[in-house]
Parts: sequence; structure tokens; C-alpha cells
Amino acid sequence: MSGAKPIAVVTGGAGFIGSHMVDLLLANGYRVRILDNLQGGHLSNLAHLQNEPDVHFEQGDIRDLAAESLLFRDVQHVYHFAGIGDIVPSMEQPIDYMATNVQGTVRVLEAARSGGRHTLQRFVYAASSSCYGLAATPTLEDFPIQPQYPYALSKNLGEQVVLHWRQVYDMPVNSLRIFNAYGPRVRTTGAYGAVFGVFFRQKLAGKPYTVVGDGTQTRDFIYVTDVARAFYMVACSDREGEIYNVGANNPQSVLRLVELLGGEVIFVPKRPGEPDCTWAETAKINREIGWYPQVDFPTGVRTMLQDIARWNDAPLWDPESIAKATESWFKYLGKER
Repeated sequence: MSGAKPIAVVTGGAGFIGSHMVDLLLANGYRVRILDNLQGGHLSNLAHLQNEPDVHFEQGDIRDLAAESLLFRDVQHVYHFAGIGDIVPSMEQPIDYMATNVQGTVRVLEAARSGGRHTLQRFVYAASSSCYGLAATPTLEDFPIQPQYPYALSKNLGEQVVLHWRQVYDMPVNSLRIFNAYGPRVRTTGAYGAVFGVFFRQKLAGKPYTVVGDGTQTRDFIYVTDVARAFYMVACSDREGEIYNVGANNPQSVLRLVELLGGEVIFVPKRPGEPDCTWAETAKINREIGWYPQVDFPTGVRTMLQDIARWNDAPLWDPESIAKATESWFKYLGKER
């Protein structure tokens, strides 16, 4: 490996977005060090890089990360994707979410501060648009923060920690609030998979799509390579201490996804605490960074369908199993407030 190459650390680099971040960094001449505990990530996401000399993988949990970790020595860029997601588990295991997404972020910051004391150029945090809660749309970065469940709260607290480390320790940080990311390597297993994993598995089985509510709700789906490119462009910019929305600024309905996939539908009850629309106003990142999404929704879905066999091992959901899995959701979020 050439010592002249800059070094980037990607936490959660075996995960969905993180593994695409690794690909982009390698294409731009970086040596990439990956930290992942393989709870949400998969080595299969990095299999195409197994003979890549500029990749170093370390299995570990950010909750156990030492400030003196050699993984962060002389690092230029840190991309912090590691964390745990999903709504229902966060209500059932809030301690784990706070320990990982908040205290784990503190540990990553301290490792970056120590190892990159003379070299760190940018630390970019993967925040979540769930911090906005049931927000007005299109949603700007300065809209009220109103998390509806512990996952959203933990990710927003992580963002506050990152910005606080800039205030106190002068760390060069930015935070990107990701809207509805999709694309190759999106999680295919687990009890709370994203809509693509649910629908693709149902399509493979010839079963109807379980559409929540009436399907007219819209989501600002953003293709994963566009997300990775946003992180890289923000890291390479002269902007610091900023928060940016990362979305397509073009919401699509769930019924539009069904139309692109083709097939029958069956409707399941609308979930409390979920917005009818997510819509990222991206004028700030467009203007200050020059980033715009490049992959439109039909193209992204069509690309994913080329690899639909990957979803064979995903759970096959039906209305009964969905109702069982979301009991806690309705219990905690369905009450009057």
C-alpha cells in the first residue's frame, strides 16, 4: 500500500450505506479502514473487496472502542455510519440504542480526536431524518426536532454530540440527515426490514404486497450511491459544523413502488407516529456543496430488481405476522398524547 494515499475510516462499513461508502472512497484513491460488529452489516457486502490491498477490516463494537485505537491513527476522513436502527426494537431495548447511537458515537469521536489529532480533515455523521418526526413538508434543516420514538431520539442525540465536539474540541464535523435510502445491499433479513426487503420477498413468493394504510403515503427515496456521494462531497468541501438533508426532494408513494414492481396488494393498518410524507428540502446541500441526486426512482428500482434473488432469505411477511411484530409499535405510539 502506498503511504501517500489518504486514510479514511468507515464505521459500519460492512453495512448497507457504509459498504457503498467504502467503494466510493477506494475509487477516489483512499486507504479504507472499516470497523463493524457484523450485527447489522454483512461480510458479503465486502466480498468483492477481499483481495483489495487498500482495505483493512476490523470486527468490533463502537461501544468498546478505545480512544487510542490504532484504526484511527493518522486518519483524514471519518464516516460514522455504525449504529442500530428500527422503530420497534428501540422501544423494547432503549438502553441498547442509547448506548450504541449516543455513547458509541462519543467513543468514535474520541478515537478520531486522538488518532487524527494532526491529520483529521473531516468527521461526517450519518444522522436520520426521523429526528423531524411528523414534520411539515418539504422539510428544512432548521425545522423543529420532534422525535417520536427512541431510535429517532438516539440518532439526534448522537448528532448533538458530534456538533458539541466541534464546539468544545474544534473537531471538523458535519452531519447529514438521511431520508429514505434504498438500493443494492439494503438489508434483506431481520424482523423489521425496510419496505424494499418486504416487497421483494413477497414478489419472489408470488404473494400480495402488504401496503401500510392506503398506500398514498409518500417517502423521499434516495439511492444509496447518491447518499455516499453526498457524504464524500461534504467531507471534501470547506464547509464545517453544518447539517444537511440528504434526499431526492421528490417523494414517491408506496403505490408507485407497487406499480413499478407489479402485483397485487393487501392493506394493513396505518402505524401511529409515522408521517404521511417525508420530503427533504435539499436546497442547502445543492447550493453549498453542489450535490444533486443522479439516480431517479424508476431507474433505482429497476437496478435493484436485477438482483432480486438476494431477497430469497428475507422474512416473508403477511398481515398476521406484521400485526404480531408491531404490537409494541401500537402499544407505545398509539395512545393519545
